[in-house]
Amino acid sequence: MAAIEIKSVSKSYVMNRKQSVLALHNIDLAVSEGEFVALLGPSGCGKSTLLHLVAALEEPSTGSILIDGKPPAILRDRHQLGIAFQDHALLPWLSVSANISLPFKIAGCPVDNARVRHLIDLVGLQGFEHARPSQLSGGMRQRAAIARSLCLQPALLLLDEPFGALDAVTRRRMNIELQRVWQEGKITTLMVTHSVEEALFLADRVAVMSGRPGSIVQIVDVPFLRPRLSDSMRSEEFHKLTDDLTALLEH
Repeated sequence: MAAIEIKSVSKSYVMNRKQSVLALHNIDLAVSEGEFVALLGPSGCGKSTLLHLVAALEEPSTGSILIDGKPPAILRDRHQLGIAFQDHALLPWLSVSANISLPFKIAGCPVDNARVRHLIDLVGLQGFEHARPSQLSGGMRQRAAIARSLCLQPALLLLDEPFGALDAVTRRRMNIELQRVWQEGKITTLMVTHSVEEALFLADRVAVMSGRPGSIVQIVDVPFLRPRLSDSMRSEEFHKLTDDLTALLEH
């Protein structure tokens, strides 16, 4: 059984009595346990919409989505989904430690301080436990947001352009950091990105989506062994795959 099973999913939005917009059309995708899959496509193709459906933030118009054989809403209600968006959404009046521990309080659980300390160490924020978000760089805020998404040891990690607002150098550094963090637990992960290089560096497979209405036009296996280093991006094979995926997007 696939960890995520998306079958014949479409999503439309009613604009008014006479008009509706089809955002996603007939999406089929299966993600194995422990796999990292990137959703790659042009702006407006429905990548984030698909992620919202998997997160049970919205319902599909047609088709079905199962996570470990159960509707996503069950995992959402059990706090087994970890989500990080492009906007870090850290509470500005809380410290890094308090922001990371927030999921425990939302779930009505005692705060596991050892788990919080472990995550702070894991994402490299030692020494910033008591800092407020305004005292952190953009990359550090995203590290804290990713640590928070891992707090309750979720069955599934959903990432919606978590580094989209960062400059190119910081974004590449954060890609390396995310890979290191992900490899510790190898949580099943679905990530939305506009970046071909980011998708190829982080993912096991890349699902390439068409323009609206979004559909999956091709799924590409990423052949690079882990751990992947920044030198991987300079290889001839990496550049060829980048060109191939870019051509798919342009087409």
